[in-house]
Amino acid sequence: MLDLKRQYRPLHRELLDAVAAVLETQQFILGEPVAAFERAAAAQLGVAHALGCSSGTDALWLALAAAGIGPPPHGPGPVRGGPGPGDAVVTTPFSFFASVSAILRAGAVPVLADIEPATFNLDPKAVRAVLKAPQPTPIRAILPVHLFGQCADWTSFARLGSEHGLKLIEDAAQAWGAEWKGVKAGALGDAAAFSFYPTKNLSAAGDAGMVATNSDELAERVRMLRQHGMRRRYYHDEVGWNARLDGIQGAILAIKLKYIEGWNQARRTVAERYHALFAAAGLAESGPYPSHGVVLPQEVRSTRHVWHQYVIRTARRDALRQFLTARKIGSEIYYPVPLHLQEALKGLGYAEGSFPEAERAAREVLALPIFPELREDEQKTVVAAIAEFLS
Repeated sequence: MLDLKRQYRPLHRELLDAVAAVLETQQFILGEPVAAFERAAAAQLGVAHALGCSSGTDALWLALAAAGIGPPPHGPGPVRGGPGPGDAVVTTPFSFFASVSAILRAGAVPVLADIEPATFNLDPKAVRAVLKAPQPTPIRAILPVHLFGQCADWTSFARLGSEHGLKLIEDAAQAWGAEWKGVKAGALGDAAAFSFYPTKNLSAAGDAGMVATNSDELAERVRMLRQHGMRRRYYHDEVGWNARLDGIQGAILAIKLKYIEGWNQARRTVAERYHALFAAAGLAESGPYPSHGVVLPQEVRSTRHVWHQYVIRTARRDALRQFLTARKIGSEIYYPVPLHLQEALKGLGYAEGSFPEAERAAREVLALPIFPELREDEQKTVVAAIAEFLS
């Protein structure tokens, strides 16, 4: 699925020198290595503030908490945490667990809406229906996920946010470098969360994340919350968290940031080759649902897809994956169980059948190998194996 060594080898000396510099200066937590990365990242995204943190999951929580999403205030001062949830956030049932768990951790209520079958992204029409329906908890925000490296329909979500007075928080964990109408993911909403988990397009050598925002107020709150609620050392204004970015990870990410545009373009080339190979083999179906062949992922007009994953749909997904595994070809299922059917989230009150598009996608999706250094002959091997299975 992914060979990180191919990316590492050309950068070997440069990365080791960056790590050595951190060891020499002893700036292990935040410090100038992180600040330098934050400045370069903000410039690349076109935002006022980019704030490193300990993971993409923490970035989601920080973005929500900084935006004031969570339980009602209680007692004097700005400390939040009154009895019972005070806000609800609309998001997708078809995403990584953190999209919902971060909402819960912020003390808010996740309200789910179904996905578009072609993009797997949150469906604005489904969100509009949720916003029109009576809700036991007032909805304060929408959290669309730019799934697999393609932005959600931000024109529609911006309209919904304006009409209903809602905060818009981007889950951009998989979408560094993606664009909607020329604007980078991370610069679209009130705040955005990125992950630099080692499998991401822009990856650290461990866990790392970032919050991006154009709001000075939100940025100041993120800085405070990621350091146990401190604006001054040992003076805690709110109950924050230890969510700081390590200096070594900041230094590594600053090096990789210089190459990410080329890597993303290489991923786009790999995706185009897959499209051509599947078409030449006569396997591609128009979709959105598969019959006898495979439905290929598509780049939607107005977007720039960065192809974090190349996800096909096929009717016999599980059997195909077993077939590929037997031939030592990697694949992965993102995601086999929609969030509303996860054991840990039964308390949300949804049941099977609540979100038919997400449930059908969970039965049909299969991610194929994709990374910038993937060779054409390797892709031909993948497509030939799928053709053999389907024959």
